[in-house]
Amino acid sequence: MAVYRSRHALPGPLTPDRVLDVTLPRTPLGRRGYRVDEVDALLCRLAHELRDRTRQLDLTRAENHRIKEALRTWQTRHAEERTQPNTS
Repeated sequence: MAVYRSRHALPGPLTPDRVLDVTLPRTPLGRRGYRVDEVDALLCRLAHELRDRTRQLDLTRAENHRIKEALRTWQTRHAEERTQPNTS
């Protein structure tokens, strides 16, 4: 299966600002095409959803980092407790 590659495709990572900056070529007069206002509305929606998902991903990565650090701290503390002689 071939991958569609438009000559107007955005190279590199897709960001909300890059989606909003997209301008698609218009069809020649008398030819069928898309309604510009509907395409612009779709691009705005895509940018909004991409921005929201990027924010969610950033929050998830930060939470993942926090949990990993807490686990490392816990493991270090319990490893030290095991190596200390029992005074009971």
